[in-house]
Order: sequence, then structure tokens, then C-alpha cells
Amino acid sequence: QVQVAESGGGLVQPGGSLRLSCAASRFTLDYYAVGWFRQAPGKEREGVSCISNTDGSTYYADSVKGRFAISRDNAKNTVYLQMNSLKPEDTAVYYCVAGPRVVGVCPSGGSWGQGTQVTVSS
Repeated sequence: QVQVAESGGGLVQPGGSLRLSCAASRFTLDYYAVGWFRQAPGKEREGVSCISNTDGSTYYADSVKGRFAISRDNAKNTVYLQMNSLKPEDTAVYYCVAGPRVVGVCPSGGSWGQGTQVTVSS
């Protein structure tokens, strides 16, 4: 199955920005819906943003609408998550998942990456 790997996490100040990348290997990414999920300590895994493999449809959690933007570059087999106006509550490990089946826009399952840590702190 497709393999994905996240990168781009780090430590930023509140109000700062990061761009996360989800790079796929073995398979072309245009066969898969891609979602970003995050998990903070003691909290459930949360869907953040997803992008369809069939059209330009996207999903954003209410908590990130207007601040985050998801995009894909199929030629590079990469999906990006641009995160602006970051808040301390955005602190989490961010995971990328790619899968052929979707619920709405988001993959219902598939291949998960290792995760990348995002820490928003002053």
C-alpha cells in the first residue's frame, strides 16, 4: 500500500505559521484521499483537514477554519497543510493518512505516517 511520511513540524510562537508536508511513496497520490489528523496528550485523535482525490473538495475542522489550508501537488506526490495563526491548542502530533475509501472528503482508513510534532508556545 501507499506509504506516507510527514515533515515540517516544529516549535513556533503563537500567531506563527508552519507548513506540514505529507509525502507519498510507492503509489501515486492521486488515487488516494488524504487527511491530516492530530492527537494531543490525553485527547482523542481529531480530524483536522482532508482533501479529495477525485476533485478539489476539502474539509476543515471548525477549530482550524480560516487558519489552515490544505493543498495537493500530485506531480510531487505531496499534500501540504499550511497552518497560520497558530494557537497553543494546536499543539499536537500531526499525522497524515492516505486511503482509497472516503467518508465525505476524508479517508476512512489507510496508511498512516509516523507523525510530526507541532508545538505552539511562547
